[in-house]
Amino acid sequence: MARRSRIETMPEDVRRWLERALMESNFSGYAELAELAKDKGFVLSKSAIHRYGQKIERRFAAIKASTEAARMLTEGAADDQDARSEAVIALVQTELFESIINLQEAGEEGMSDGDRIGLLSKAAKNIATLARASISLKKFQQEVRAKAAKAAETIAATVKKAGLTADAVDSIRREILGIAG
Repeated sequence: MARRSRIETMPEDVRRWLERALMESNFSGYAELAELAKDKGFVLSKSAIHRYGQKIERRFAAIKASTEAARMLTEGAADDQDARSEAVIALVQTELFESIINLQEAGEEGMSDGDRIGLLSKAAKNIATLARASISLKKFQQEVRAKAAKAAETIAATVKKAGLTADAVDSIRREILGIAG
């Protein structure tokens, strides 16, 4: 197993201070941060801070991207077909895929085969759960489309009897099916 970095073994309050300082400095100024850490009694190289900062920056970017995606999803129009859930499932599937790739790379960095197999097993369980959720969502979406199509035909027949033109009936049908499509 790979050796833990010196930063990861520091007390949590000092590590949190370093993380905040990295974010406040926009993930730069590693030499200054090394000096500040030295003042706190921790000898860290600017390279070690840079490596740790890259890891924190990736996490921060992932959280920011997920938050932005969630915000965009919630700003959408009515969600009769549960499109938000579909988008969230797709985001999680993408994240799991990236995690599996990272696990494969971790095998090359000293993680034991047993640990890798255990993590891959957990990922496989999560993927199976996501696949079931995705199948249920697709079934729900098909049901919504079928109900909308049935409603469109019922309304079209009703308004046709009331004397609307064929063009008006087709327009109404397209509007209703547009909701489901």
